[in-house]
Amino acid sequence: MQGFAVGCLLYGNLMSENNQNIGENLKQLPLGDWHRSLGARMVPFAGYEMPVQFEGVMAEHLWTRTEAGLFDVSHMGQLNLSGESAAEALEAIVPGNISALKPGKVRYTLLLAKDGGILDDLMVTNTGRNLYLVVNGATKYDDIAYMREQLPDSVTVDHAEDQPLLALQGPKAAQALNKLGIEPREPGWPVPSDLYFMEAGPFIWNGVPVGITRAGYTGEDGFEISIGAEHVEAFANALVALEEVRPIGLGARDSLRLEAGLPLYGHDMTPDVLPVEANLNFALSKARREEGNFAGADRVLAQYPDKAETKRVGLFVDGRQPAREGADIVSEDGTVIGKITSGGFSPTLQRPIAMAYVPMELSETGTAITVQQRKKQITCTVADMPFVPHNYHRKPKI
Repeated sequence: MQGFAVGCLLYGNLMSENNQNIGENLKQLPLGDWHRSLGARMVPFAGYEMPVQFEGVMAEHLWTRTEAGLFDVSHMGQLNLSGESAAEALEAIVPGNISALKPGKVRYTLLLAKDGGILDDLMVTNTGRNLYLVVNGATKYDDIAYMREQLPDSVTVDHAEDQPLLALQGPKAAQALNKLGIEPREPGWPVPSDLYFMEAGPFIWNGVPVGITRAGYTGEDGFEISIGAEHVEAFANALVALEEVRPIGLGARDSLRLEAGLPLYGHDMTPDVLPVEANLNFALSKARREEGNFAGADRVLAQYPDKAETKRVGLFVDGRQPAREGADIVSEDGTVIGKITSGGFSPTLQRPIAMAYVPMELSETGTAITVQQRKKQITCTVADMPFVPHNYHRKPKI
């Protein structure tokens, strides 16, 4: 039951306000029945019925850290932007240098409101033909509406609504993909295992087109794979038939991303938060900072690089009791000065960890922080993130 207990703690970070009870207007994943056949415990998330765990969150988490875990992330939004100057148009609402993105390259960026608040975080790929975007499941319809409102009529936003998306994550992910005989769809593209972190390409598996990106949300090496609904079950079966691959649920996805120090939208980022406050300075490309022509630029750049009043930080939590999302951070006199935004038990480190917003003057590593939770005070210490080192397959620097 230890794994299930960890899952219950971490699953609190996953729930959004508009989640329904099972069976109440929930959308079904293309692999929904497949998950159930493997014994998945299904839960509501982002309007879908999704697997939170198979054999237990602790076991699934540790398996992904050492082998390869298969996640169903089909609730995410997959968008295709096309049309004249689509990259330049998108730059009006994101601070990333999209127009400089070469074919086959991927960039993490932020969708910004007119006042600079974060509406979502997303991945943008230049496919060589269009821009392929992956946005969060709970915000995808709002994102699409905002993009269609803000982008010129010359740019088309297409939603691949029924296209499944899988994530194969872990140190043996490339080894597993190699066994499936996946080949480049176009001359000049590498095989998937030759991609580096934040690279993508078009591929063929048994005559079926698949789009593969070397990226993920666990801190481990891995791939995200977009494939047609009529082929996804056969592809998933081929993967889990390999000894190094097991299906993994939402619970472990949350604990893995927390260890990796990766923020979850709607919890660690909201429209009330600006990029510098969210500790996402790297998403503000140098060229775009110099141009200052993206949504909310004046307000965003006024905080760059360290002039925000608050900042997202990592916390080591003393003892064994996790600090839960929503718990207050208090000063010596009991004044509320911050909030826990994600928290749970780290299976890798065997201790509670958390992310929180604290005053900038308390954001230095090693600073003592007091959390007030259910009339009990918990001592924490500001920690460097990621809590567990990233294991991305990066291109060597020349």
